[in-house]
Amino acid sequence: MPAHHRSARYGRYAGGPDPLAPPVDLAEALEAVAEDVMAGYSPEEALREHLRRGGSGQEGLDDLARRVHRRRQELLKHHRLGGTLDEAKQLLEKALRLEREQFLRDARMDPMDRSFRELQLDGLPASTAAAVSELASYDWQSRDAREAYEQIRDLLGRELLDQRFAGMKQALENATDADREAVAAMLGDLNELLDKHRRGEDTEEDFRDFMDRHGDFFPEDPQSVEELIDAMARRSAAAQRMLNSMSPEQREELMQLSAQAFGSPGLMAQLGRLDANLQALRPGEDWTGSERLEGRDGLDLGDGTGVFQDLADLDALAEQLSQFHRGATLDDLDLDALARQLGGDAAVSARTLAELERAMRDSGYLRRDPDGQLRLSPRAVRRLGRSLLRDAAQRLSSRAGRRDARLAGAAGEPSGATREWRFGDVEPWDTTRTVTNAITRTAAEGADPREGLRLGTGDIEIAETEARTQAAVALLVDTSFSMAAEGRWVPMKRTALALHHLVSTRFRGDRLELIGFGRYARQLDVGELTGLPPLREQGTNLHHALLLAGRFFRAHPSFQPVLLVVTDGEPTAHLLPGGESWFSWPPEPETVRATVEELDRLGRAGVQTTFFRLGEDPGLARFLQRMAQRVGGRVVTPEVEDLGPAVLREYLGSRTRRRGFER
Repeated sequence: MPAHHRSARYGRYAGGPDPLAPPVDLAEALEAVAEDVMAGYSPEEALREHLRRGGSGQEGLDDLARRVHRRRQELLKHHRLGGTLDEAKQLLEKALRLEREQFLRDARMDPMDRSFRELQLDGLPASTAAAVSELASYDWQSRDAREAYEQIRDLLGRELLDQRFAGMKQALENATDADREAVAAMLGDLNELLDKHRRGEDTEEDFRDFMDRHGDFFPEDPQSVEELIDAMARRSAAAQRMLNSMSPEQREELMQLSAQAFGSPGLMAQLGRLDANLQALRPGEDWTGSERLEGRDGLDLGDGTGVFQDLADLDALAEQLSQFHRGATLDDLDLDALARQLGGDAAVSARTLAELERAMRDSGYLRRDPDGQLRLSPRAVRRLGRSLLRDAAQRLSSRAGRRDARLAGAAGEPSGATREWRFGDVEPWDTTRTVTNAITRTAAEGADPREGLRLGTGDIEIAETEARTQAAVALLVDTSFSMAAEGRWVPMKRTALALHHLVSTRFRGDRLELIGFGRYARQLDVGELTGLPPLREQGTNLHHALLLAGRFFRAHPSFQPVLLVVTDGEPTAHLLPGGESWFSWPPEPETVRATVEELDRLGRAGVQTTFFRLGEDPGLARFLQRMAQRVGGRVVTPEVEDLGPAVLREYLGSRTRRRGFER
């Protein structure tokens, strides 16, 4: 048929990961990881937690683990052992029924012989295995009865082989003597190969010769003797666990019946030798475990061994999904086993999580310090700050009814004049003047502007703006344990990150200092504050924090000082002259006096002060109100979820007040 007449058929892509699938959502992952880091988790723990929870529309490790658990429970509840014994019993009953029916039909049969045979059949042991053994030399009168009896021995042989070689039961159905001889030859050669391997005497050629002769018995297509042993040992160990799970009566019955397999005791001898070889070569497999199956569906030996292999797969998957052992990564997941047990969608979910884990580690959002600890990188903190600032701005605009234009940039109002760009300028370019300068210079140099234009630093002109006073902003955040205990720890950090990003990207002329205060106060960079865990220490040392803020303001004498204090408790600690922190609850007069004196000192220096009170403590409310009155400051009482917008509003408001002060 001509190529242009051929029809095309489309279907689901099945060649591995979908090449058109969207990339993993690093933004969502980063925000989730950072949220947990701010709550006190290490980045490693936070990443693990996100992978366990999953994302929007994405299964996590916990979801997959629950599916593994449900699948395991289904196997245990739907199945029971003893299916082979049941089938053997049914075949025996069929053979006896057919034999007795033959007695009734055969009128020429000697009455004495009939009576003797009836007594012989009536006197058979109740045990199926014992009855089958006793009938081994019985002269069957019914051909159909004899076939039913022979089916028992054929069934047992195929089942015993199916335990070790999956699919053998079906492959040997209606097997001939030649087929059985081929199986016996394979078992003999296999045991010889394993014996040589145990002694270290086998060669690659030995394995290849074996596979050339008997490769049809191994659809797994092992490529080495080690792969062959691995595959067989897993199934043999599962068969042993199944045997361990039977009742003593079931085991005894099965062992007796097994001696009748194919009517050849040699089969059991070869299989016993095979099991011994495999157990010696792979002692690390679970040869002693057992399970309690409580379902209704009886399992034959081959299918039962498959179920026990499935249970082992599910146990291994549960351990892999737990990621408990040190150094575990999602690359450890057996995706083939996951797809086999839970379906292809589970493997896709696991692969996506693994890609997310690799992307988070390779993206530069996480990095290891010299001490080996995983940290959020500066890049991650910047991206997080941008996201938090966007969220805070949206909350601001939703409350004000419009977008706050003051978040748009740092430059002042344009004056209409331009000037040549100088290093360090952050004002916007005057594009028209800049391009005109470049064209004029290019023409003066004798070049044709139509052949291309190259900008030089001397061409750039910037739009002059009205001067604005730069601010030195000290954000003091309470890091006492009550902040974490009352659910204020993460909102406090989110606020600090949003303000840091706003100042560092939109108002780069300002300076920001982050100061945390618990029993002691200390300066914190934004990355350090992000990963700061809650500390179970008592003390709210606002006095020490104000001392550090004063040092920061004195280091920037030409900047307008702005003080923002976030706290949920009265000061309960202050620094002694020797530098030690003195703690007392309720607050002692000395602590209050030291704190007030330091605030008064800042007030005399012209510091604009705003307190952000969290919680409903009436004592704190009275204290902060009096403190604000002393220095002409303000007290803001936001809900904890509105802390970020409130701090940003005050910071932006301080810029408005500064412009008014200039005029």
